[in-house]
Amino acid sequence: MAGVRLVGVRPSPGRLERWVGSLPDAGSRGGRPTLPIRGVRSYFIRSIPPLGRVERGVRKARTSRPAMGGDLYALDFDGVLCDSCGESSLSAIKAAKVRWPSLFEQVDAAMEEWIVEQMYTLRPVVETGYENLLLVRLLVEIQIHSVRKSSVSYFLQCFIYGLSIQEILENWSKLKPTLMDEWQEDRESLVDLFGRVRDDWIENDFSGWIGANRFYPGTADALKLSSSEAYIVTTKQFCSVGNAECLSSTDHLLVVFQSRFAEALLKELAGIDFPSERIYGLGTGPKVKVLQQLQQMLQHQGLKLHFIEDRLATLKNVIKEPALDNWNLYLVKWGYNTQKEREETEAIPRIQLIDLPDFSRQLK
Repeated sequence: MAGVRLVGVRPSPGRLERWVGSLPDAGSRGGRPTLPIRGVRSYFIRSIPPLGRVERGVRKARTSRPAMGGDLYALDFDGVLCDSCGESSLSAIKAAKVRWPSLFEQVDAAMEEWIVEQMYTLRPVVETGYENLLLVRLLVEIQIHSVRKSSVSYFLQCFIYGLSIQEILENWSKLKPTLMDEWQEDRESLVDLFGRVRDDWIENDFSGWIGANRFYPGTADALKLSSSEAYIVTTKQFCSVGNAECLSSTDHLLVVFQSRFAEALLKELAGIDFPSERIYGLGTGPKVKVLQQLQQMLQHQGLKLHFIEDRLATLKNVIKEPALDNWNLYLVKWGYNTQKEREETEAIPRIQLIDLPDFSRQLK
């Protein structure tokens, strides 16, 4: 049973804090931990402080004021600050067990861990949440010969036999329609299933869902200690069952975070009490429009503008807008992009590549 202790200088103004466990260290694959399948990363659950008080250990962001010089950072959330690949992969495995029970009864815990690890590499090709289900099943088909023989045609066996993770990454746009046709699946059904399974997880185990996400090493501290004006610009949104496909394919958006979920992750996992008015999420429009709004605000006049993103296509959209010429653009070397995209970025003068240490130094 988790212990409960009183934290504070004096008993009366103290607060209750439940310690569930310690956060894991980053793993060896690019700083990513290997997510356990039958467990959830531990984290802090902090009680809500009394109105008007700031909870100890949670940093309040500075209030906006008219600018006299300095920097403004617009930060993408999922793929720059937060890594939700573990959560989306686990949701896909849960949904796949519902959709294809006879196939996945042969998949043990070790196989599930292997699937999640491969999904970290494959995540950049996912434009819509339901595609995670297709990738999860494809990995099983490739890995387990008995499953492959019983579930796909001879044509598809020849097509996917010996297929490598890199080949999936490079050919997903061609593989996806072939798999949908071969498995006789329709997009709407998979979208609905993925949304329902994720909704059920959040409703019945919100702390577990929170714990399946993580922040990239150093990003939370950089945001917490930043002396610059910082905004989170994520047009990603969490979609419920009745509206599971509310996303923009032009920005390659996944079904992920509504503003309140981003705010909860910042507080529970990063210890940051980030103002909701600084999170541009559901209903705020495309990122290019949000950047225009930010640069036009009176308190931002005179600030140097920076936009940090993990999707090359999104940055290219910004370049197309002459009104956004004053923004300095950065593609992170982590997040959901590929080596090929990073190499392409090197030939685009307007976009700078940035790694985690540089990100932390620059934001501070």
